[in-house]
Amino acid sequence: MIIYPMEELYLLVKNNFYIILAILLTGLVTRFLTKKEKISSHGIPGSLGLPLVGESFSFISAAESIKGSYDFVRTYGKWFKTSLFGKVHVFVPTIAGAKTVLPNDFKWFNKGYVKSIDNALGKNSLFCVPFEDHKRIRRLLSGAFSMDSMAKFVQKFDKLLTAKFKKLADDGKSFVVLDFNMKITFDAMCDMLMSITEESLLDQLENYCATISNAMLSFPHMIPGTRYYKGIKAREKLMTFLDKMIASRRSSKEPQDDFLQSMLDRDSFSDDEKLTDSEIRDNLLVMIIADQGITAAGLMWSVKFLDENKEVQNTLREEQLSILRSKPRGALLCLEDLNKMSYGLKVLNETLRMANVVLWFPRVALVDCNIQDFAIKKGWHVNVDVTYIHYDPEIYKDPLQFNPSRFDEAPQKPCSYIPFGARPRTSLGINMAKMAMLVFLRRLTSGYNWTVDDQDPTLDTVSVIHRLKSGLQITLTAIKDEI
Repeated sequence: MIIYPMEELYLLVKNNFYIILAILLTGLVTRFLTKKEKISSHGIPGSLGLPLVGESFSFISAAESIKGSYDFVRTYGKWFKTSLFGKVHVFVPTIAGAKTVLPNDFKWFNKGYVKSIDNALGKNSLFCVPFEDHKRIRRLLSGAFSMDSMAKFVQKFDKLLTAKFKKLADDGKSFVVLDFNMKITFDAMCDMLMSITEESLLDQLENYCATISNAMLSFPHMIPGTRYYKGIKAREKLMTFLDKMIASRRSSKEPQDDFLQSMLDRDSFSDDEKLTDSEIRDNLLVMIIADQGITAAGLMWSVKFLDENKEVQNTLREEQLSILRSKPRGALLCLEDLNKMSYGLKVLNETLRMANVVLWFPRVALVDCNIQDFAIKKGWHVNVDVTYIHYDPEIYKDPLQFNPSRFDEAPQKPCSYIPFGARPRTSLGINMAKMAMLVFLRRLTSGYNWTVDDQDPTLDTVSVIHRLKSGLQITLTAIKDEI
């Protein structure tokens, strides 16, 4: 998930039109005055801008534009240091830098999330706990994404997706790809994690999670009517629901076959081999929100890129049809089928490289240290610039071209391809996200053509995930008698 390095001041200011207008005007003056003033404190180029304020105004100006916050980063190019909301930020755009920062989480660096995100996700979530708890929780959560669990997930997701695609094509109505995949991914995750399939309950829980997500970049004070207030209240309701479900499971004589049950079955284990109820609750929320948002945004971008690159779309379609012809008509997909999708996997990898659902990974330096030849002070914010790395022409030839064949061979350099981060904070749901995307690409390209009904390139400035504001609206047309 992307967490922009913005603090509470930004989150308060962005909702006030007149203040924003003043900020934008001041930002233009700031950029003019500091444009040529390049400093070299500790050898890092950049501009600290005005005292205290730094370049916050210019950052907000970019974040509020249709180009998004990365437009601020793009103006500098490679390495640079700046000041945002009273804090020094260093952007690290190299493989060598990423290899220093990401593997040294908890040792030299730690997460750089804003307070509203910590409060929304919970103090016992994988994102917020200290190192020793992180290792234990991550190890125990990994069972949710075992190959056995993934095999069941693939079939359930495929069945759900096939039925919904057919209905959409039969109705001939346009739909928003992002919203569609947010819903279907949420439903599939709730089924896998908690065996929840009742539509009305799923709608209620999704509403809770959406409200919580909206609070993740908001001013963290309990003012009635604000996004933060609504999000924290929704979190309280969701936690109450999960408490009741946990109590009901413990008293039931008919255990379920899902992740929640596997955690409750460990009640008699030693403390280091089980999760507390609060850890279960917080991390159920994290797994749903993180995997739902990243998967849905990735699928939205994949449809956009395939629509813009018909040759790639046709090559992918032929691969999917050839695999489906080898299966009985109407048969669900399995892990073995996904393993045959060699070109589909390349399309997925190229989508994630170009889309950069996570624009950069924010960290805070825990100690004075060096990244390459640059000195980093304790307390500085260090942002691994994933987007620059993925678009570096020295790593990827013609980086602006959507070319899945560049992944004919796996990336040779560690940290040259990091859409899901790197250890020890690599996304737990990486396999589930990839499998869901492969199933989606399979069913979409083998069964349907589509037209994009909304070409608006404007980015969503509220979401913590890099995505289009429109969500990409399309209309499906079934391909007849192909298999």
